[in-house]
Amino acid sequence: MSGYEELRVALGDGYSAYARYWARGALKGAVVYHHGIQSHCDWYEGSAGALARAGYAVLQIDRRGSGRNEIGRGHAESVDQLIEDDLSARAKLTELSGFEDCHLVGVSWGGKLVAASYVCEPKGVKSLALVTPGLFPKVGVSKPEMARIGFAMLYEQEKLFDIPLDDSDLFTSSAKWKEFIDTDALTIHQCTAGFYLASRRMDRIIAPLVKSPQVPIHLFIADDERIIDNDKTIRFIEGLGWAGTRVSRYENARHSLEFENDPSVYFSALVDFIDQAN
Repeated sequence: MSGYEELRVALGDGYSAYARYWARGALKGAVVYHHGIQSHCDWYEGSAGALARAGYAVLQIDRRGSGRNEIGRGHAESVDQLIEDDLSARAKLTELSGFEDCHLVGVSWGGKLVAASYVCEPKGVKSLALVTPGLFPKVGVSKPEMARIGFAMLYEQEKLFDIPLDDSDLFTSSAKWKEFIDTDALTIHQCTAGFYLASRRMDRIIAPLVKSPQVPIHLFIADDERIIDNDKTIRFIEGLGWAGTRVSRYENARHSLEFENDPSVYFSALVDFIDQAN
């Protein structure tokens, strides 16, 4: 058995987004789980399953235009739309699980979405788990490409541009998981100028996170990180000064902690954090 139910979530504008709902036996809490810029639900079955086995209802949702969502591939109209999508996921999880409160988990770019959405609507959020979050990327598009994206932001917002993360070596050193990434037909390799603009505007929303209500927050860092700037990320999260802030570092691990040869230590830490914050 897969351990999850496949469903569609109606987002605020009527977009029908693919999602997976994990729930086993007696439930003690609920988790909304957001993936990265290129990925989708399949990449994070391991951690979602670990949370479900620990007694949590977990809703994974493929971001609009990614994964199994064929409409508007790689596109988002605005940062407000992306944040509203998270709020729709939260509401759907409440409907499915009966829990009014939830924990937010975000991996890579999904961590950026989680932080921005929390700034905009902290009500009902019990904790934030940010897994190698894309708050301060060190891999990005070239300056000439950024200029082209900037022009398209004004006149061709649905024009597609490459995501500069097509080397699976950035994500993992595991041959098994490199093959998974390299052969994954659902991975998106381009985003629109509109999406890039929305993502850039998200940075401004995240900046005043320090003024948001304090909840337990756990930052998970890969020491062999090749996509995000660990030092800036740690300084930002620790600089919030929130009680209950935790930082876990994984020696020799790359960006996708899920794709380590033995991710069980990471899975246990994620579950333990949410247990303590629940």
